[in-house]
Amino acid sequence: MLNMLTPPIRESARRSVLCWLATVDESGQPNVSPKEIFAIVDSTHLVIANIASPTSVRNVNSNAHVCVSFIDVFVQKGYKVIGIARNVNQQDIDFSRWVEPLASMAGPRFPIHSVVLVQAVAVEPILAPSYRLYADETTEHAQVASAMRAYGVKPLRGI
Repeated sequence: MLNMLTPPIRESARRSVLCWLATVDESGQPNVSPKEIFAIVDSTHLVIANIASPTSVRNVNSNAHVCVSFIDVFVQKGYKVIGIARNVNQQDIDFSRWVEPLASMAGPRFPIHSVVLVQAVAVEPILAPSYRLYADETTEHAQVASAMRAYGVKPLRGI
């Protein structure tokens, strides 16, 4: 389990606007929820801010098995992190350690009620089907151009 969250995975997470936290309740009903404020903190842990996530927190408290995914929507690549989670409350002794990388992202507008701490047990790449089906002709540049057309956006100049 050492060094599961490698530098390329950390960079992919940094470039992703959202991550998606998949949890399961005590009756087996899945729940997937977007999370805007998250970070990889070391080679085995990622943290997700609980700002408005009562269902996710309730599910983690009853079933610690989670999956977190994040992708760069333009490049259409990312990662799936399978892990064991726990909810770290403000009263917990290690709360300040785990909330620290999230606090500046949240700022004063988004109070962090707790932190979902995920210990990675497996990591798998996520790739758009084009990368597998048309490996000889699919490039990141082509995927970005295609996504920009699909989303109706243009690259910023000078950045």
